[in-house]
Amino acid sequence: MPPSRSSNSGQVIEYIPDRLYLASYLHPPTADTVFPYSEPPTRSPTKRSQRAVDGPSPAVSKSDRHPPYYFTVDDSLLYNAFHHDFGPLHIGHLYRFALHFHDVLGAKENQHRPIVFWSRADPRSRANAACLLACYMVLIQSWPPHLALAPIAQVDPPLMPFRDAGYSQADYGITVQDIVYGVWKAKEEGCCVLDNFDLDEYERFERVEHGDFNWITPHFLAFASPQHSPVARITESSELYDTLPKTLSAVDSHPSLPQPFKNVLRHFSERGIGLVVRLNSPLYSPSYFEALGIQHLDMIFEDGTCPPLSTVRKFIKLAHETITVRKKGIAVHCKAGLGRTGCLIGAYLIYRHGFTANEVISFMRFMRPGMVVGPQQHWLHINQGVFREWWVEERLERKLRKEFAAANQAPSTPIRAMQKATLSRSAQASTPPSRSPSNRTPLGEMDGERRNAGAQEDYLPAPTPGQPRKTSRIDRHHPYQRNAVQPSPVEEEREGAEKETEVVSVHRRSNDAESEEEWLLRMRTHRKTSHSPGRSEKIRSVSQSTTTTIYQVIDNDASNDAENIGSARPKTIVDHVTGSPTRSASASGVLTKVRSSKRTAESSRNKDSAGVRKTSGRVGSINASSTANSTARKVSAI
Repeated sequence: MPPSRSSNSGQVIEYIPDRLYLASYLHPPTADTVFPYSEPPTRSPTKRSQRAVDGPSPAVSKSDRHPPYYFTVDDSLLYNAFHHDFGPLHIGHLYRFALHFHDVLGAKENQHRPIVFWSRADPRSRANAACLLACYMVLIQSWPPHLALAPIAQVDPPLMPFRDAGYSQADYGITVQDIVYGVWKAKEEGCCVLDNFDLDEYERFERVEHGDFNWITPHFLAFASPQHSPVARITESSELYDTLPKTLSAVDSHPSLPQPFKNVLRHFSERGIGLVVRLNSPLYSPSYFEALGIQHLDMIFEDGTCPPLSTVRKFIKLAHETITVRKKGIAVHCKAGLGRTGCLIGAYLIYRHGFTANEVISFMRFMRPGMVVGPQQHWLHINQGVFREWWVEERLERKLRKEFAAANQAPSTPIRAMQKATLSRSAQASTPPSRSPSNRTPLGEMDGERRNAGAQEDYLPAPTPGQPRKTSRIDRHHPYQRNAVQPSPVEEEREGAEKETEVVSVHRRSNDAESEEEWLLRMRTHRKTSHSPGRSEKIRSVSQSTTTTIYQVIDNDASNDAENIGSARPKTIVDHVTGSPTRSASASGVLTKVRSSKRTAESSRNKDSAGVRKTSGRVGSINASSTANSTARKVSAI
């Protein structure tokens, strides 16, 4: 017996008027399900039209309306959950949805019927259906993301956010909006191209028994670690050296290599992979890749943790060189090819293409479900600005290097040359030397001892209790199953003792509305004024004091200034809730402390300007008792 109308109440959202609708129902819709047809507007007759004679056009009767066509993918496109994750559906699901949707739209019997794409009414099904349709509009129909999101922006109840595939409690959500903008950004940057997408290849190799790997972008491939003994590098003196396969036919005929490993070696060789980066403890010998001419590199860090920024910088430099110079692809793997792999690939995509953390996490999960787990999501969010700054600094370095080379003054690094020139110019003054506005160095200056990242590198999120592992489809479960078996957490063995290090990060703060270029221009003007030998002692002392104050505002890193130790460095307090260090003093507070420490040292030289009272680090004010002459001298000094 079909359910009654009242028991099958649902939500219907109009995507395209009179044509496409998104709906959710408690039970599968039937011919008796109520559908909200749009009423055509009636027009009043005008004096000069035939409608004045015939009257207004009659309304369309209910019997003349075409019944809607309902279709769903709830039972055909299933998300294989690792734990409590339920989506989003991946690019293979979207491709299959597009094929089915185009068949529905192209059918003659559906030419004048409204099309209703529906799902179950539970929060997970609603989120997956809405996300799938919005991604289809952006990626295939080329809608802008705001138009694809507009129909579902104010749905009530709101769409459920997606969670990661880890076994710990979810504390970071990715919304449907993040997925849509991540897919759109990838399309705009050329990272997601459907023109050469091979559905059969994608669905075959993403399975564990066939290799467990996915292309994230045209240059990056993520895969799970192959497993084969021995795990040490095979040298020429070893007896096994002659058994290394150096051709694809030798790979196929190798007697001991497992089939997933053979698929990996063949696919990498055919698709132009030039570098394999391993992030987990060895489970195979790298000589199998090297025998085929593929470079292999280890950048191992613990399972469930985030990489140090020095490792990220090294990876980005190597990856960028491989892509731009060698014109090769990069394959990255950890044990499962999800968490640690997503950290490094996501960092490069943020660095090179300007993704936000949420966008890059969303896009990578759209290409390979489960990527970036637990605290690694927070790590990408915290450091996304750092990765983008590296790209700007590298471009600036290349530009400056070309300019110096054109002037036959090409030093090892332009920034150090600029600092050296500034020090030589300011040798006669007591003004602190000029520094780069950022405490970071370009990617070309890879120094293992200098790890100035600008973010809380050692205040990393705690590792998760377990990372997901992709198993065969028989062992995996569907989120709508009852009594679903949850896979037990699998952790790698951790080697070495954990080290706790307290590092106080340095932040540059400025509460003024003036641009950085104007600040730098003012600082250069002050230096020139303080270096002038024709100035009186009175003017020079005011200029030096003002310049020092401005320097402290531009760069609050007072740890390297011996004269400001203990006075200008703000206290760092570790927030026990977030685990990140915060400052107890703002930029204005630092300015006040520096100003007070300077007054005692310069009181003997500033007796003549006792009436001068500084109200800020840049502009001085004069008391009523000061003369017009001192006013002119103050303005010229500033």
